[in-house]
Amino acid sequence: MFENAFNNIDKALRTEQGVSSELDYAEQTSWILFLKYLDDMESQRADEAELEGRKYSPILAAEYRWQAWAAPKAADGTLDHNTALTGDDLITFVNDKLFRYLAGFRESATSPDTIEYKIGEIFNEIINRFRSGYVLRDVLELVDGLAFNSQAEKHELSDLYESRIKRMGNAGRNGGEYYTPRPLIRAMIQVINPKLGETIYDGAVGSAGFLCEAFTYMNKPGISASDYETLQKRTFYGQEKKSLAYVIGIMNMVLHGIETPNILHTNTLNENAMDIQAKDRHDIVLANPPFGGGERPEVQQNFPIRTGETAYLFLQHFIRKLKAGGRSAIVIKNTFLSNTDNASVALRRELLETCNLHTVLDCPSGTFQGAGVKTVVLFFEKGAPTRDIWFYELDPGRNMGKTNPLNDNDLAEFVSLQSTRPNGLKSWIVKRADLEEATHDLSVKNPNAPEAPPLRSPEAIIADMLVRDAETADILENIRGIL
Repeated sequence: MFENAFNNIDKALRTEQGVSSELDYAEQTSWILFLKYLDDMESQRADEAELEGRKYSPILAAEYRWQAWAAPKAADGTLDHNTALTGDDLITFVNDKLFRYLAGFRESATSPDTIEYKIGEIFNEIINRFRSGYVLRDVLELVDGLAFNSQAEKHELSDLYESRIKRMGNAGRNGGEYYTPRPLIRAMIQVINPKLGETIYDGAVGSAGFLCEAFTYMNKPGISASDYETLQKRTFYGQEKKSLAYVIGIMNMVLHGIETPNILHTNTLNENAMDIQAKDRHDIVLANPPFGGGERPEVQQNFPIRTGETAYLFLQHFIRKLKAGGRSAIVIKNTFLSNTDNASVALRRELLETCNLHTVLDCPSGTFQGAGVKTVVLFFEKGAPTRDIWFYELDPGRNMGKTNPLNDNDLAEFVSLQSTRPNGLKSWIVKRADLEEATHDLSVKNPNAPEAPPLRSPEAIIADMLVRDAETADILENIRGIL
């Protein structure tokens, strides 16, 4: 049911000249879905208050609630076309009144972890790209048909929203920054195995895939009310610099069932890594920080190992955000393992000396569609130095791409073997003492892989070609004789 609605929303968006890409589709769908979700949540809270004999004060003023401007209803429950805004009137209301009103919640909210603050943040950072009030009216009516009431409805909507984020990542530009393959995330979470009561942090939250999948993993059937409240309010934390990713991350968490996501809209790298205190640390860090970059000197000054490589700054941040004994899984370019520049060597030394880097998952080309780089996943625990490292070379046995992406089965063997860390054709252990002391080179070189057959000489290749040409000529002569 919802899939048809999403397809129709896409069809409507294609006719809107202000919306031109998958990123725009995700952005504009997000703010509309968020306001519909907010209205459903308000209605549910009002019903609960009435049953309990309490008074409920809505978050939004009457004229800005969904049922007042987006989908006013007639007595029979159908859209009241006489009062529903459309055309230029709708665009003027959204731009000049609605967004300004909602943006004001950032200043009036009592705390950053409230739904009011999230409303203000979203509508301070996003703009309405619709130029046609008629197209917007069509989209509003389609979204009005979606419901956020039951867990089954939320689950279906979250799956559809995830597929939209994936398409956005595949579309190129910077969309890929927001999407980490979910099978890889699930494998990382299974290895880390978060427990109730632990806090989980992602300082490069993007579309919040790590936090959403961790919530799904920890939200077991039969969970108590108090544990569920802990999951909702005191478990998942994140930070995101980019406006679109921030909005999408919040919406993704909302659709996965986290009502007031603890995501801050801030540049993580602006925080001085040496100022991080015990109260700021977490039990688990899961992240895929952006690669490349080119951070300015004033940002590099926030870190003991100065470098323009964004991912290296994030890794320093993540190490310091972990509690003693905390666990982490971080995606990073495989060149981190072997680069010989001063920053790479110093960062590898710090990681090995302050953390137990127990596992490195070597991911194949094509894991990140369109990224053009090979990656590894670093699994480590903070508080004890590394003694040995288990490497696992992931080999799905096929070329991966948009039509043949990574799946859960590809990672099943890695997950099952990781706890025992055996040697095999695709896995091996390297002792810390055997590493080159000057560089701490961690290059992924599988010593157990079967040797490739030796390359033939050019002379041998030419001889084989001549033999095949002669055989082909004989066959053609025989065919000529038959004719």
